[in-house]
Amino acid sequence: MTEGAILPKLLKFSIPLMLSSVLQLLFNAADVVVVGRFAGELSLAAVGSTSSLVNFLVNSFLGISIGCNVAAANFLGAGDTKKVNLTVHTSIVLSLVSGMVITVIGLTFNRTILEVMGSPEEVLPLSALYLKIYFSGITATVIYNFGSALLRAKGDTKRPLYILFAAGIINVILNLIFVIFFKMNVAGVAWATVLSQGFSAGAVLFLLLREDEAFRLDLRKLSVNKEILIKILKIGVPAGLQSSMFSFSNMVIQSTVNSFGSVAVAGSSVSQSIEGFVWLSMNAVAQGSLTFVSQNMGAHKTDRVKKTVSVSLLTVCAVSALVSGLGLLFCRQICSIYTLNEEVILKAQERFLVIAASYFTCGIMDVTANCLRGMGRSLMPAVVTLIFVCGSRLLYLFTVFKMPVIHSFQNIFISYPLSWILTFVILYSSYRYIIKEMSQA
Repeated sequence: MTEGAILPKLLKFSIPLMLSSVLQLLFNAADVVVVGRFAGELSLAAVGSTSSLVNFLVNSFLGISIGCNVAAANFLGAGDTKKVNLTVHTSIVLSLVSGMVITVIGLTFNRTILEVMGSPEEVLPLSALYLKIYFSGITATVIYNFGSALLRAKGDTKRPLYILFAAGIINVILNLIFVIFFKMNVAGVAWATVLSQGFSAGAVLFLLLREDEAFRLDLRKLSVNKEILIKILKIGVPAGLQSSMFSFSNMVIQSTVNSFGSVAVAGSSVSQSIEGFVWLSMNAVAQGSLTFVSQNMGAHKTDRVKKTVSVSLLTVCAVSALVSGLGLLFCRQICSIYTLNEEVILKAQERFLVIAASYFTCGIMDVTANCLRGMGRSLMPAVVTLIFVCGSRLLYLFTVFKMPVIHSFQNIFISYPLSWILTFVILYSSYRYIIKEMSQA
């Protein structure tokens, strides 16, 4: 990644990651499709209404995996294989600890948080049951994400794709068996997810156990290196904070959606699932920019960092235009896969129109934030996100949205593009200032 044309290599890195991410979401969408088709509207709303809470808890810790990716890529770019290996072992220990912490928090407080969010009374028991099972197996999800982050640091995005493909097939088969044949409703969907993620975790650990010397995992050497830990946390904690702030603001938005009733919640859930395909396609480019910038920072190639940022911004806009355009074109047909309820489909279309038309602004924001992290400036994107994403969304919801002329289901989601545009402007201005300083040094 430190030599040659950037765009072909960025695409070679990003496309398998994009496919794996979309594949993961496709199989996760099977959860929503199965409950929507075979368990009913309330079950669909129950599963969908939990996503913001799950993302809030999980993303708070998965940000640390970004620190693992950056640390391993930096050391690899500098040719320090010993520190790459120390990063691998420290990362796996961190994944185990993070998974256990999320489990305890999720199992203890899930129902309380759902009540605070104003989850509709009729879906609350089902939502709580789903979360109880989901969080009991969350450690496997965390291990997979940390392990795949380490593989991405060396440019390997294909094997995680193969793992997700196999895990996704397992998930779909178990969904159908548990929900249709055993009538387990949301519990069946949750158990299918837990078991398939367990497979993913086992597979990625198997790969690391058989890697070359730098990335090889030796269970007898599992330990935390203090120097590596500090480097990982320096990047990962702010990244996790940024992700959690996104998720927190989404929890507030979900609470507002909940106030419009179960049909609105179900429709929003369907749209969220479709939106995920667009976001993950863009995020693959953002992840590629993170690894490219990290390796080139390790090799002290500032000019190549600047080129990577420019190419990544243009690429993410093109990806967003393609995937969002397809989503808008076939929105109704896609929604009908999830549910046949006309009211739910209408609500899903209302939300998706606002999000898809402006999603490229989210993509350029994510690319800029990841490039700054790759440059070792992880705290600043987190602070900017906290102030301008969360702050602007909350300000909109508690002021402008309260106006009778604005107060409608569709207008809830205007808060998203407003926050993306504002945050991108601040982040990109900061990037320009930092890169200018680096070039003059």
